Amino acid sequence: MFEVTPESMGTGKRGEVASDAGLQPINPLTVKVACSNCNLRELCMPMGLKADELDRIQEVVAVRRKVKRGGRLYSNGEKFSSLFAIRTGFFKTCITTEDGRNQVTGFQMAGEIIGLDGIVREHHTCDAIALEDAEVCVMPFDRIEELSREVVSLQRHVHKIMSREIVREHGVMLLLGSMRAEERLAAFLLNLVQRLHARGFSQSELLLRMTREEIGSYLGLKLETVSRTFSKFVEDKIMEVKQRHVRILDTEALKLIVNNNHKPY
Repeated sequence: MFEVTPESMGTGKRGEVASDAGLQPINPLTVKVACSNCNLRELCMPMGLKADELDRIQEVVAVRRKVKRGGRLYSNGEKFSSLFAIRTGFFKTCITTEDGRNQVTGFQMAGEIIGLDGIVREHHTCDAIALEDAEVCVMPFDRIEELSREVVSLQRHVHKIMSREIVREHGVMLLLGSMRAEERLAAFLLNLVQRLHARGFSQSELLLRMTREEIGSYLGLKLETVSRTFSKFVEDKIMEVKQRHVRILDTEALKLIVNNNHKPY
């Protein structure tokens, strides 16, 4: 992983482009990866590593890759070979349904691992698309497996990441199956704020990298419903919304909207 600051996380670096969406394979830039200097190390690496263990893990994270906004990190059906630690930027994962609709299955941000969908079938089962210029650290999975047999803490960390993804998917099913529109959007916003705060950002302000249509796709809501729900939150003085900038005025009110039997995912 590389050093990243709150100022750089949201936009990524404008300039070198990895690929255009769906056209050319992304060409990785080979550089020396300094995980020990990365501010996101605690989010994507095991805790309590010894110096020699950290050095060995840094050998796994050998390259980084830039992805331009709208570009694909990987595509559905593509052979699985690596996991990716997001250094800067935001991604969405999505699938194309049988009737041709684009269904968003998740949003991933800096400090999170993406690509787990390819482990079971040895090929990716969704598309990963950058919502803004982004950069990832590439971790070949065969090297992760090999090192996991020697560094127990890494093996446990990989298991935790996979378990977290299972819990997230269960949470999404619960959200879609039993929550009203207001509860779904409130849970979604609370989750975003929580994840961003863990990266040093404000607990009350966020810039939505995704469109309202993409939010609706993820939450199983129509665009009109998402817009109407945002407007209601504004009318109730729970938040202020200006285009994609959201300022939460009453976090407790958002929490009260979410059913006490549910947790935000």
